[in-house]
Amino acid sequence: MNRETWLEKFTDQFLLDHFKNAGYEITSELREKLKFSCSLTSGRGSKNARAIGLHFDPKASKGAFHEIMISPIIEDSARVADILIHEIVHAVVGNQAGHGKAFKRCALAVGLTGKMTATIASEDLKSKLDSWIESFGKYPHRELMLSGKKQSTRLIKAECYCGYNVRMSRKWLHEIGAPICPACEIQMHVAGDSEDEGEGE
Repeated sequence: MNRETWLEKFTDQFLLDHFKNAGYEITSELREKLKFSCSLTSGRGSKNARAIGLHFDPKASKGAFHEIMISPIIEDSARVADILIHEIVHAVVGNQAGHGKAFKRCALAVGLTGKMTATIASEDLKSKLDSWIESFGKYPHRELMLSGKKQSTRLIKAECYCGYNVRMSRKWLHEIGAPICPACEIQMHVAGDSEDEGEGE
């Protein structure tokens, strides 16, 4: 199974019912227009250059498709799934809603939490995602390290999905833990904890 097939089948097997049970049915007409890909979300210098997921409005597509893109810097299956849910929320409520009230109502209903521009799965949703992934199989992808550099053996990179990142010693990582992002107020992801681990930008 390739990455796009994983996104398609995961949506069909779990997310259609998940949205419906939350009161937001993905109609067959909408489902037919959802297209998924693992791809760089935009060119360098664009406001979306660090986006980990994007939903393009059908007006931008000659086929009137909802193009949903998941960044190749993300390989964790549960994180991919909650990004996918975030982007499907955009398709359900419409891009004109932005991250406003309509988006927030739907996002909260389907189990997303945190800052609406950088949501994460709630504990309940994360538990469901882990269970679904265990039965379905992991996202078939390994992180694309855009910098092409190796992780320093002295400092470990911790980064938030919003793009904020810091470096810290392995000593502090092990004794204190990963830091909290000051913008999103969630624990940051550790890019690597071994000498041969790569880093992304």
